[in-house]
Amino acid sequence: MHIYDLDTPAIVIDLDVLERNIQGMAAHCAQVGIPLRVHTKTHKIPEIARMQLAAGAIGIVSQKATAAEVMARAGIADALDILIPYNIVGLPKVRRLLELTRWATVTVAVDSEETALGISQQAQREGYTVRTIVELDTGAKRCGVQSPSAALALAERVAGLPGLSLQGIMTYPSSLGVKPFLQETVELFHRAGLPCTMISGGGTGAEAISQEIGCTETRSGSYAYEGMTRISGSKDLSPERCPVRVVVTVVSTPTPDRIIIDGGQETFTSYPPKPYGLIIEQPQARIYSMSVEHGHVDVSQCAHRFQVGEKLSVIPLHAEMTSNLHDEVVVARQGQVEGVWSLRGRGRVR
Repeated sequence: MHIYDLDTPAIVIDLDVLERNIQGMAAHCAQVGIPLRVHTKTHKIPEIARMQLAAGAIGIVSQKATAAEVMARAGIADALDILIPYNIVGLPKVRRLLELTRWATVTVAVDSEETALGISQQAQREGYTVRTIVELDTGAKRCGVQSPSAALALAERVAGLPGLSLQGIMTYPSSLGVKPFLQETVELFHRAGLPCTMISGGGTGAEAISQEIGCTETRSGSYAYEGMTRISGSKDLSPERCPVRVVVTVVSTPTPDRIIIDGGQETFTSYPPKPYGLIIEQPQARIYSMSVEHGHVDVSQCAHRFQVGEKLSVIPLHAEMTSNLHDEVVVARQGQVEGVWSLRGRGRVR
């Protein structure tokens, strides 16, 4: 069937664009000279992860243990690493992490002794060894130790804890200015005789930065849905760049200047700035507001006369958040449906 024959609202992925994005990033990283580890939080779909790995990615990143479970259970892990770049805090999460190490090679990030100790104690009880890296805050102001000396102190503690195997460090490099921080940390590790075989950098568009500052890999995920650089606003929502569309139906034409579509906040998510996305068929139309189940569209700049029942396809401003609201996506090529993929990773926030 054609995508316009789908019941709406429905998320559709254009396979031609998705494949182009995946191959493009793989070629870019090969040219830059840095291995790519792909972040699955963007799409949450094992089928897309397989495509990324087949294109040459060295492994995957899952932000939470439950999300990593989805990929491992789908057979994504194989002999590849799964990196969880998140502090695993609390016994339920630690137990889930340890169970995951039975299926896959897992590396987890820590930025405090408390987090490391919690994993160590349970790993020792259950007879596991968990690969561990120290997270650095080199400017993103999220998680991470605040200095090379703090990284060394935590690494020495990790190296001395039973059940943990220190592998190296990770950061989210914001610019080339983080290079001294990273280099000093690596030098301190080497002087102390600590392993630092894994230096994980990341961020779509920062592949060359990760390579320049000495990272052994770069983490990226948004490129699958946004192309090679981060989207800064709705002007960048090009159909040639963005594979995700939400097919909607016009359910009301109350005035000549305004229509209502059957996708609102529960379809698109509620927080993006206005407009909420790009309507491919009528780029001059502007989604200026949303209620829970309705999208409010200003069509005053359109020559087209809209009809109730008409189908439109919208590129959402934040495809990652939008897809987290749905159970499945339809995959299509040139408008023709080729299959349905389950969003198995949606809602996996623990």
